[in-house]
Amino acid sequence: MGATNCPETPRQRMISMMYLVLTALLALNVSKDILNAFVVVNDSIVETKRIFQAKVEGNYIMFEQAKAISPEKVKENYDKAQQVKLLAQELVDYIENSKLEVIAITAKMTVDEVAALEKSSQEEGMSFLGQINGRDKYDEPTRYFIGNTNDGTGDCKAQEMKDKIIAFKVKMEEILGPKLFPTVNLGLNVEKDFPNIENDGVENWQMTNFYHTILAADVVLLNKLVLEVRNAEADVVAALYSAVDADDFSFDQVGAKVVSKSNYVLVGDEYEAEIFVAAYDSKQQPTIIIGSGVDTLTNEVLGNAETIEGENGMGLYKVSASGTGEQTFGGVIKVKSKSGAETAYPFESSYFVGQPSASVSADKMNVFYIGVDNPVTVSVPGVPIDKVRANISNGSMSPTGNGKYTVRVTGGATTTISVSAELESGSRSMGSTEFRVKPLPTPKPYVANKPGGNYSASELIASPFVTAVMENFDFALTYTVVSYTFLAKNNAGDLIPKQGVGYAFNAEMKSLIQGSRRGTRFWVEDIIARGPTGNVNLGSVSIRITN
Repeated sequence: MGATNCPETPRQRMISMMYLVLTALLALNVSKDILNAFVVVNDSIVETKRIFQAKVEGNYIMFEQAKAISPEKVKENYDKAQQVKLLAQELVDYIENSKLEVIAITAKMTVDEVAALEKSSQEEGMSFLGQINGRDKYDEPTRYFIGNTNDGTGDCKAQEMKDKIIAFKVKMEEILGPKLFPTVNLGLNVEKDFPNIENDGVENWQMTNFYHTILAADVVLLNKLVLEVRNAEADVVAALYSAVDADDFSFDQVGAKVVSKSNYVLVGDEYEAEIFVAAYDSKQQPTIIIGSGVDTLTNEVLGNAETIEGENGMGLYKVSASGTGEQTFGGVIKVKSKSGAETAYPFESSYFVGQPSASVSADKMNVFYIGVDNPVTVSVPGVPIDKVRANISNGSMSPTGNGKYTVRVTGGATTTISVSAELESGSRSMGSTEFRVKPLPTPKPYVANKPGGNYSASELIASPFVTAVMENFDFALTYTVVSYTFLAKNNAGDLIPKQGVGYAFNAEMKSLIQGSRRGTRFWVEDIIARGPTGNVNLGSVSIRITN
């Protein structure tokens, strides 16, 4: 579905950009900081949902006004717009209810309790997601969306949601008709496949978005889907309205009100947007008055207003990005009809200014170990992965794809990873992160799967092995015992050493153990193990026979 000749709208690009940030975050360990990042982005999407809803309502108000002036002319498209409103609300209600259900199941709440918490959070200006327990869980959400299926198809919630979205898009195409449909990009691209996490194949929309994803990511995705439905609704209604409005004037082009290169810019860069009315005569040049905002009832421009003369039916607005956070602007576009009457169209938009920042996370531990492959993930919010560059001050970094790197260090106490981004304005530093450098910890020696102490003779005979164990260590490292000394007392009470080769007790040692009595003691000393950086001495293990 969707018109192939219609590029993404700025709003759709902004939605996709925010979700790309989350996708990068999902590659990291789900720490408290990462969960907080989901909360921040979700709050931003919720606020954007509110803004989009207001814009959609504005489109319906324009239809109401036009219908009051010329009911016969407007009725057909007005009725279509009302149908769009109903279908969009039905889909939004379904997605919102699914969100409440998956939260309730995961957080061990009722749906009514979750709904009440969301309502109170909105009324009190608090973060809803930030108050949900189990945000880092993925088992319950996966069962809810994927069920017992192997690929998210068939009888499961994710497939049901996909089918409803596709049905909504089909209805939008029917309502718009062959003339208007190519002018609208509905988004909601649930039909296509996506690269899998191993990057050696593809997965469908259901598995990509709902298989083993944590609750926090699911909530953000569902809010993003609502945002995309509202965006599609707004564009379809705007197209229907423009088709009616076009009958009054000699319109020969159709475009968005505010089209920016990016709604996310860094401090010191320049925000740039093209501004033009939704339908215009390219032979009539608009006059654009911009300020900090606009009163949409009186068309009064707020703040220090400036005038931009239009060219080729549009005006180009440029401003240096200063300060941080959301920056809003608005104004009016004045155009003349064929009769010479001037009409003012109000507009409002916003963009976000952020400080240069990079996220560098060691996927295993917040330290690099000498002599092994240390996995690292690097990302910059708002910047595509292929535009991010990273280098290390002490060691080497090898990219493995999707923002992931393998780091190797050979020495030193610390090392620094510096990150830059290739932006339209050139290469920009995004910051750096320092990591500690440590040698690998020494494994613990075990005998018969225990670090020493009391043993039964049968226990030792059943597992007559000396092993090296990395306790509480996330790396999958293997140390192999290559030699040791087995000590036993003879009848005179003297310690007799027996040399062991490899990691298993030999026949003589096992015979001594089988012939031992309660209270007999053995010692395994000078245990040598071979690991990634060479041989290490693990020390000794004391053995006492209990029966």
